[in-house]
Amino acid sequence: MQINVEKIEDIYIISLEGNLDSNTSGALEKKLIPAIDQNNTKFILDFSKLRYISSAGLRVLLGAAKKLNQFRGKLILCSVKSDVKEVFEIAGLLPIFPICDDPETAASKILD
Repeated sequence: MQINVEKIEDIYIISLEGNLDSNTSGALEKKLIPAIDQNNTKFILDFSKLRYISSAGLRVLLGAAKKLNQFRGKLILCSVKSDVKEVFEIAGLLPIFPICDDPETAASKILD
């Protein structure tokens, strides 16, 4: 899996390409958690090139969301393919993770 991190002003945009599973979720965790620990509170995860997410990937996202909640931070997903979105639906996580159609919409929502 490839993880690309871009920071525009105070918003982190993290683009994932490939599969987010038990083999790759640790790499995402090593990018997300330290950024949150440095008091960053606005994150957009671009899933346009994410093919698959497992429970290990969901665990990392839940941990980040929990940590961000302590600081009143936001984590928004965008460009989520239907197969990946279905995993969030089945797990009952859609109320926790706002999903936008594209990064631009996510950016405007994160600034609200």
